Amino acid sequence: MTAEQDRPDGPRSFPTEAGVVFGLGVGGFFDGIVFHQLLQWHHMVSSWYPIDSLDNLKLNTTWDGIFHSATYVILVIGLFLFWRKAHLRRVYWSNKLMVGAILLGWGIFNCVEGLVEHELLGLHHVNELVPASQRLYWDAAFLAWGVAMAITGWSLLRSGEARRRSEEVPRA
Repeated sequence: MTAEQDRPDGPRSFPTEAGVVFGLGVGGFFDGIVFHQLLQWHHMVSSWYPIDSLDNLKLNTTWDGIFHSATYVILVIGLFLFWRKAHLRRVYWSNKLMVGAILLGWGIFNCVEGLVEHELLGLHHVNELVPASQRLYWDAAFLAWGVAMAITGWSLLRSGEARRRSEEVPRA
């Protein structure tokens, strides 16, 4: 952003893109920490290489680490984008916009991860501890959760932006 775009009398804006990228990283961390590590429902490539040998566990753990590293990088990029905007005079800071952007990013993460990794590539399913006939239900619930977060985030962003616009003082 140029100095001219950051004039004291210019329009205020929220760094939505930073929040969405940050939300993508948060979604990835939640998935990796909760589903991979705490619940141990699946690992990154556990449908391709089931955890039935030490070698497959090592391979899956390595891919989990690669996944966690990628989500870490995404989170740092989101933080960097926020940092770049934080020093500008015309940033409109809003809890509603922040939560909305993060939920939108997290929802997008769930939808993309659910569609690509669970359904298209079949790398793993949300819960591989249940019988195979029930896994689709868990995958569908994960996608529904992602859609719900994305819709909630989008709604919060829209209402937060409407509030921001209503607070702008019209110039003569």
